[in-house]
Formats: sequence, C-alpha cells, structure tokens
Amino acid sequence: MGRTLERTRGELAAFLRSRRERVSPEQAGLPTTGRRRTPGLRREEVAALAGVGLTWYTWLEQGRDIGVSPAFLDNLCRVLKLDAVERRHLYLLTYQRAPVEQAHTWCVVPKIIHRLLADMPLRPAYVLNLRWDVLAWNRAGDKVFNFSDTSPEQRNLLWMLFTDENMRSLLCPWEDQAMQMLSGFRRDFVHASKQSDVADLVRGLEKASVQFKEWWRRQDIHGPCQGIRQLSIPSFGTVSFEHTTLTIDVDRHLRLVYYAPSQDARVQTEFEAWLEGR
Repeated sequence: MGRTLERTRGELAAFLRSRRERVSPEQAGLPTTGRRRTPGLRREEVAALAGVGLTWYTWLEQGRDIGVSPAFLDNLCRVLKLDAVERRHLYLLTYQRAPVEQAHTWCVVPKIIHRLLADMPLRPAYVLNLRWDVLAWNRAGDKVFNFSDTSPEQRNLLWMLFTDENMRSLLCPWEDQAMQMLSGFRRDFVHASKQSDVADLVRGLEKASVQFKEWWRRQDIHGPCQGIRQLSIPSFGTVSFEHTTLTIDVDRHLRLVYYAPSQDARVQTEFEAWLEGR
C-alpha cells in the first residue's frame, strides 16, 4: 500500500466496507441466492469481481500494509461503483495522493474570479488554463501584456512568448525568463494526453518557432521560478515584479497569476500613476 500512513488504515477499512455493503448482487450482475446476513456484496464476491484472492482482499479491507497498484484500485472502483469523488477519496486513503488524470482544457472562469480580478485594478493579473490560454485578465494586466490587442486564437501565453515580438521585448532578459516559463509549461504538459489540444499547441509552436522547437526537444527541466520577473514596459520603463500563481480550481487546472511591482515605494507610486494615466 506504498507504506500507508497509520492514521488512514482504519478509515480505508471502514470506507471499503461501507462501499461494498452499498452494492447489491443485482447491481454487480450476480445472481441472488436466498437471504443474506449482511447487506451488499460479500468479500469473496468483491475479490472475484476484482480479480484478486479472497485473503488478499480481506487484508486490504482490514487496512493491512500490502502493495496495491493503481490498476487494481481502478478495477475496485468499477466493482464498487465509485464515482469520481469517491475514487479520489480512495486514492487519498491508499496513497495519500489523488489519482493521476489525463486532464482536459477548461475554458470557463467562475464569476467570483472575474470579480476578484476587477477588485485588483493596480496589480496586473490574469487566469490561465492547462493549455496556458489566457482566459481572463484585469485592466492592469491588459495594460502591461496587451491581451485585448491579441486575437483570441493567439491569446495563449506560450504562443505569445515565442511568436509575439511585443512579448519578447517585454521580458527582460527574454531568454532566461522564457526558458523558466517553458519549463513550467512542461510540468503541466504531462497532465495532457497526446491527442489533446495541449499537444496540438506544442506541434503548432514547433512549426512556428525554431527557438521553441530546439528548447522543447532538449527536455530541460529548470527549478521553480524565483518569483521575480523583469518587464520592460513601453511608455513606462523597466520594472521588477514579484509574481505568484494561485490555484483557483485544482481539478480544472485553472490558475490566477498575480504581479506586484517592486516594494520600493517610489516605483509602486509611479507604476500605479502610469496605470491610471496620471
């Protein structure tokens, strides 16, 4: 069980028993044979349907420290008729982590996030999905990154990073920051299937940018970004930003990226005056 933590063994045992007792023989495609002392499926029936031995399944339901593969857990989810939320809970009890999913691109931003963006008029911010499409932004984010001037089909942070000269000149220096951002995208890429629109984006960029194609095929993984980004903003000048990424919806891979100018009071005042056109 991947050295299951002691505190989850009892919870795992109770959860499996409760799910087993919820499924009737008819639901599992089994014939009914007289009265049963307990509701739902018997342990031997679950073991047979899941393709494992009775002793092994009994040990699992008792919360013993035995090895469990993801393939078996998914088979057990099928037998016990678990929905997506229950499947996630089973993985957390067994491995202390959620199941690895092949994610899909999500394109709807909750209304409360649009409100949050509007409530931060002096701090550039925008929302990305798994594909790094820019789904929403605030006024400050638009003034710095010019999202509204970019056509919707090209309003993708990675695409802009390698094909948009304005974005290239904005990042200072471009190469160092572009490498770090590409490394961050590569970590997201592993969640997508080979037939997804995320993979389509990579194939398109390999044709559109020689630099992207060369870097992508190096398979380099850099360390986490240090949270500092230098931007050379036309009509304002070069300014250092602290930035961070906040997860909005972990299952839909939606994130809000937030920028704050240097903590120098003069720089902040001048930047805010520029945003407001003063």
